[in-house]
Amino acid sequence: MIDGIRFKVCGLTSLVDAEFADKCGADYLGFNLFPLSPRFIALEQFKGLAKLLPDRKTVAVTVEPAPDELKSMLEGGFDYFQIHFRTTIAPQEIEEWSEIVGRNRLWLAPKLPDGVDISPDWLNLADHCLMDTYAPDKFGGTGKTGDWAKFARHRTTYPQTHWMLAGGLTPENVEEAVRASGARFVDVNSGVESAPGVKDEAKLKRFVVALHRARTT
Repeated sequence: MIDGIRFKVCGLTSLVDAEFADKCGADYLGFNLFPLSPRFIALEQFKGLAKLLPDRKTVAVTVEPAPDELKSMLEGGFDYFQIHFRTTIAPQEIEEWSEIVGRNRLWLAPKLPDGVDISPDWLNLADHCLMDTYAPDKFGGTGKTGDWAKFARHRTTYPQTHWMLAGGLTPENVEEAVRASGARFVDVNSGVESAPGVKDEAKLKRFVVALHRARTT
């Protein structure tokens, strides 16, 4: 945590990067289990890393998992489950995710088009909700900034939910993003990379400095 702001370093693929994220103060380490992601890591690979990881909370990032897939991730030792999904998905599927891992461990990440708000019904099933930048052909990971005012509006309207800001955050814009959105939890991925799945230590250091500056100036 940096001056009251929690952050997750996502898209981790190596122990080296996980250890550096830990040294920089990351609260959460994110691993992408979606096979189409350029930062994909198989569940068995994660299990091999898990015993060596720093003592930080781990997050399984996935897309509309089947119940058996989600149960396997739960058994694999993850602490939290960030699930990206289409807004047209059957409500019963979200309910099942919540039942499997518990609402306190479920992070909803809806693929939210411009002009569409998050359904209050979803927020009854999870304590956390992540807002990422919309792209018609992707589930997050666009590298583009999102609608910070929209995030701020949701955060104000539903204060009982833990809101997480994602989407194109970098050392250069995270200070502005925090101030404009009011975010107290940010998620960084491509903005601190030298290549997909390879974190850049200098960029991550600058990101942390910018987070500190956002709360102190």
